[in-house]
Amino acid sequence: MPAAAPTPDPPPTADARLPRTAWALGWVSLFMDMSSELVHAVLPVYMSSVLGLSLLTIGLVEGVAEATASLLKLVSGAWSDRLGRRKSLAVLGYGLSALTKPLFPLASGAAELIAARLLDRVGKGIRGAPRDALLADATPPELRNAAYGLRQSMDTVGAFLGPLAAIVLLGWMPGHLRGVLWFGVLPALLAVGVLVLAVREPPTRLDPGAPAGARPAARRLPRLYEARHLPRAYWMVVLTAGIFTLARLSEAFLVLRGRQLGLSLHWVPLVTLGFSLVYALSAYPAGLLAQRRGRAPLLAAGMAVLLASMLALAAGGLPGLWLGVALYGLHLGLTQGVFAAAIAATAPAELRGSAFGAYYLVTGVLQLLAGLGAGWLWQDFGATAAFGAGALLAAAALAMSLLARAWNGPPQA
Repeated sequence: MPAAAPTPDPPPTADARLPRTAWALGWVSLFMDMSSELVHAVLPVYMSSVLGLSLLTIGLVEGVAEATASLLKLVSGAWSDRLGRRKSLAVLGYGLSALTKPLFPLASGAAELIAARLLDRVGKGIRGAPRDALLADATPPELRNAAYGLRQSMDTVGAFLGPLAAIVLLGWMPGHLRGVLWFGVLPALLAVGVLVLAVREPPTRLDPGAPAGARPAARRLPRLYEARHLPRAYWMVVLTAGIFTLARLSEAFLVLRGRQLGLSLHWVPLVTLGFSLVYALSAYPAGLLAQRRGRAPLLAAGMAVLLASMLALAAGGLPGLWLGVALYGLHLGLTQGVFAAAIAATAPAELRGSAFGAYYLVTGVLQLLAGLGAGWLWQDFGATAAFGAGALLAAAALAMSLLARAWNGPPQA
């Protein structure tokens, strides 16, 4: 039976405050992303310089890793709908990612490092959709744009602190990449601890009047195939996000561009640190702005910024690099939390986990294709061709974003 389309989000009240769970999930994201980005700030250089992997292979590894995570997000999101619970799957996913962090410095060859990268993304795949659905379950509809903006912002504060820590550690231990990778373990463990101790799941998502611990009574739990009943507005969000994903080269290529343009190993984490800082500063304000003005203008602005970023990175030179990196971060801040809030707004509550899972699956597969395409273009035709192709796709996505008013709803949605 088709799921009922959700009603538009009501306007926020004057005394509305984000719930404790929204802040706790923000801290979880901050600590885990600090761990992950500390590792990823040096990992592309480690794979290319130390292990001798080609750019095409690095693009394949990154794409397969993210596609694996996206496929698992679909499964875990649908399973959280079936269970009626999100937190246990989130704990499993974050816990697995924390356990894989020591595998990076312990890896003795390319195969082991690639396996560690894939296992880390498996953890991300398990936790992603249940976590985002849990945030929607725990947050009033009128505050969801702000809640997702806050989570993205805190996530990106962690992404800023990770590369900053990498720079400090590389200054302390010049050239000792394995030693730097060991420092990613502690914040990952902190993330799991905050999730277990501070995040509270609502008693039930489908019946607000049910007692604590009760299952949704007299209501059949959804199955994965029922995701086909998600409304047209939801699929418009997914389509728009998919085009955004094709246009955006992954951060690994930004790191490699910095290295190509002459940044030393010690300073190359500044690339990740730079766009993460801009991302962190812009994501929460973007969520608040979307709450008041609607999502479509934010998406159009975000894609215009990405187009400018790809052009700056294609142009070359260190000024172009830093301009492109800053614009890359601003584009993420303007769009990523807005997309998550749009998924929550357009998906019925009983299919919310499946909706996030399908969204991540589509964008993950497209990220794999984008990574392969960018790696091939860079290897055979140079970095300018890779970023130039991204600019062309960004221009197409900008045109697509102008159609987003079909699903944007009222300014408060």
